[in-house]
Amino acid sequence: MARVVHQTKPVAINPLKSSQPLGAAFAYLGVNGAMPLFHGSQGCTSFALVLFVRHFKETIPLQTTAMDEIATILGGADHLEEAILNLKNRTKPSLIGICTTALVETRGEDFAGDLVKIKAKRAEELAGTEVVLSSTPDFDGAIEEGWAKAVTSMIEGVTIAGERPRDPKKIAILPGWHLTVADIEHIRETVESFGLTPVILPDVSGALDGTVPDRWIPTTYGGTKVEDIRTLGECFQAIAIGEHMRGPAEALQTRTGVPYTLFQQLSGMKATDRFITMLAMISGNPVPAKIRRRRAQLQDALLDGHFHFGGKRIAVAAEPDHLYQLSTFFAGLGADVAAAVTTTGTSRILQKVQTEVVQVGDLADLEAMAQAADVDLIVTHSHGRQAAERLGVPLMRVGFPIFDRLGSQHKLTVLYEGARDMIFEAANIFQSNQHQPTPEELNPFRNRETDNDSRPTSFTRH
Repeated sequence: MARVVHQTKPVAINPLKSSQPLGAAFAYLGVNGAMPLFHGSQGCTSFALVLFVRHFKETIPLQTTAMDEIATILGGADHLEEAILNLKNRTKPSLIGICTTALVETRGEDFAGDLVKIKAKRAEELAGTEVVLSSTPDFDGAIEEGWAKAVTSMIEGVTIAGERPRDPKKIAILPGWHLTVADIEHIRETVESFGLTPVILPDVSGALDGTVPDRWIPTTYGGTKVEDIRTLGECFQAIAIGEHMRGPAEALQTRTGVPYTLFQQLSGMKATDRFITMLAMISGNPVPAKIRRRRAQLQDALLDGHFHFGGKRIAVAAEPDHLYQLSTFFAGLGADVAAAVTTTGTSRILQKVQTEVVQVGDLADLEAMAQAADVDLIVTHSHGRQAAERLGVPLMRVGFPIFDRLGSQHKLTVLYEGARDMIFEAANIFQSNQHQPTPEELNPFRNRETDNDSRPTSFTRH
């Protein structure tokens, strides 16, 4: 069991985490026709927007209530109402997802009460648009919490309450924030290969998959349809991926009676076997041949790759669930997770991370721990590149944001194929950075001492 060490520094140096409202906006971006709305200043929104654009290299729909000094003091209900109406009139979204920021949260306003009044007062004008709210102050939590809160708000605010007749072929998938576009696409295809219909919430694979529409669309395009969110109660089973998705899954079960199964990660052989077995049991169909073949490919990759992982020391910095996934992956191949840093210390999954100590901190903590442990590989997002350069250690880029490489959203990390690809990526990094001895180092006589007659007087074996 890992021991969690909380942060004591007064400031963050080279921050690791991104904010809760960014995580909530990320989830809203996975809904078709949605518009995330930051309730705060323009600066809060601009920072998140820059990270999204640099990571995905796409146009990101993101708006703000643009709170100024007077509104911050007197209250922002009027700004919130005006922003909602402007978005409705100009972009006609199917869903407006409100993410609060630290600026308005510190004032202690009743956002939920204000939104109820706005929706009642403007019911006719807002017809056809769902408006949901997530309380996501910047000073608390990180991407994980914001994502989970946004998904919960959509379930509690949009999904029809009460038990309904359930379709035995319909499965709700609640993916964690750390699953890439490629991961979600792969999960959908896998579920469909069993003759099942997946309803994925949120589905960033439809909205952030790098396609170019034939016309300008001011909102998200692709992703989960609002009508599918409304009818989640018709699903036979819900599958949540990541410990932070337990809350949304429980909210769905409470609201509709749909049972859920939680997978804490889907990058290992055992977890994937359990996932595939569950799909086969629900569908009543045998495992397709292509999935069996992918499993055999992973077995071969494990045999080929484990030689490169044995004895390697790894430093990992990531959000709690992502940290658990990565530590399980490396430890399962024989590597030692010698340094582990995360963003928040509240997740129950941290105690299961495959290491002795998990430090809640920043990338400066990771650099110090990596240097002390003499690691062979650093695993984190693109902001870790300076630390890797200073230490002379290769960097494996994971998570968010990755802005100095193309195609990060299309990297596969889950199920048999994703685990296979991760083995190859890490093993290739090890191979390309291993020390090659020179001919002088291989010469056993290089350190011998000779006298004037060139006869050896001492000999050191190497």
